[in-house]
Amino acid sequence: MKQAVDIAAAVRSGQTSAMAVLEDCLAGLAAEGKRLVAVTHILADRARTEAAAVDAAIAAGKDPGPLAGVPYGVKDLFDICGLPTTAGSSLYADAPPAQADADAISRLHAAGAVLVATLNMDEFAYGFATINARHGTTRNPHDLDRLAGGSSGGSAAVVAAGLLPFSLGSDTNGSIRVPASLTGIYGLKPTHGALPMGGVFPFADSFDDIGPFTLSVADMQCLWQILGGADAAASDPIRVARLGGRFRDNVDLDQIAAMDAIAPDAPLIELPDIARARSAAFLITAAEGGSLHREALGRDAMTFDPATRDRLIAGALLPDALYEAAQTFRAEYRQRILAIMETQDVLLAPATPCVAPLIADPRILIDGALSPARADLGIHSQPISFTGLPSLSVPLHRPGRLPLGLQLIGRPGGEATLFRFAAILEKTGMTGVTLPHADYRGDA
Repeated sequence: MKQAVDIAAAVRSGQTSAMAVLEDCLAGLAAEGKRLVAVTHILADRARTEAAAVDAAIAAGKDPGPLAGVPYGVKDLFDICGLPTTAGSSLYADAPPAQADADAISRLHAAGAVLVATLNMDEFAYGFATINARHGTTRNPHDLDRLAGGSSGGSAAVVAAGLLPFSLGSDTNGSIRVPASLTGIYGLKPTHGALPMGGVFPFADSFDDIGPFTLSVADMQCLWQILGGADAAASDPIRVARLGGRFRDNVDLDQIAAMDAIAPDAPLIELPDIARARSAAFLITAAEGGSLHREALGRDAMTFDPATRDRLIAGALLPDALYEAAQTFRAEYRQRILAIMETQDVLLAPATPCVAPLIADPRILIDGALSPARADLGIHSQPISFTGLPSLSVPLHRPGRLPLGLQLIGRPGGEATLFRFAAILEKTGMTGVTLPHADYRGDA
């Protein structure tokens, strides 16, 4: 699969048609989608209507938009007109259909992009593994015996497999950055509130954001602008620091080596109270998620995914005073981090603690003990979500090996600087996407 900007250029110039691009895409999804367990619905009729409109606009001499004919998919929690928004749950399988598209989908449609599919996720976005009781467990295209990460695992897997040039996911505590790292692509968690959340099924409002998965920095920049992100990168030298302390524990040695090679003379900064920040993030997430689903839990608890249900019930039972104390700490913690960012533009950190774990044994080593991957793959992303700072997961260039990513963490509104730094790394070859072998590895 080509990059989105290249597909759009070919369609706009007449080298190919939006319909031809779409039919190739649909054939690929039909052939490989089942093996990945990444797709929940193929929207073939809608996609053909949109592709035909792009081709008609070009034939009439009109501008079809900067994403002319580019196919894409969305995590199964975006409103799509005429379909129920299920958020990966059987609970809403028969819900009334959405009356309009989510705001982000509307913006992509106006830019000429073609919506092709909805994509698998952890139920209600509560997990880092995309183990879904209704749709199944999404597999990693670099090794089908391994997890793709979550909760936006389906969105990552289809892009990493080369079946779609980009997709949209959501990130509360790492649900874009974790699967991006484990599947070897780019994934953005923007500054909290920077991109439109209208028509997106919530998990925890005070953390939730949407963001793209892409195969290149150029595609990420293009999508950022179309979705409404600010674009104000200075040309000044980029001040980089490496995160130490807990961010150098529970990591792959290659991640440390990469950070040290990228910025060998950069200061090593230890953020304060990381463990406490992650605990508070867990608590806030659980409380907001539990509150959101309290009524449904009381009405029909047994329809929930068992792994999700128990965590939501626990969150619904948390005392208000504990939630308020966590939010007070969060505000104080954010100010301390912002003070550190006054002298830095980019912080380097690992995106995940390890490569993708096996589906048959979804556990990872944390502090020398085996822990559930579904809860702990976000050990390095969760404390960053807690602050609301933007974070871009970039793939280390490691052909023939399982993917791993780094986080580039920026100032509030600093996405353009993250893209500029990521482009530098991509140009040097230190980072960049390596697509899996065409027939993948492992057994379906």
